Amino acid sequence: MSEQQETPEHRRERLRQEEGRGNPAGNMNDAANRASNGSLVDLVGSLGWKGTGILILFMVLGVIIYAIFFR
Repeated sequence: MSEQQETPEHRRERLRQEEGRGNPAGNMNDAANRASNGSLVDLVGSLGWKGTGILILFMVLGVIIYAIFFR
């Protein structure tokens, strides 16, 4: 796949892999932190724009429901 036809997701993954090859210790540290804390970038990247919109909608609805019932 040429770089002009490469999707943003594939480009991010390719750049992440290239960075990991250049700095294996940093990559190991990033992987350990990502596994324990989760990564919002990975979540949003895997959901796409529709899934991210639904996630934001649920978060806003959760805050509204919390404000109505618990305050």
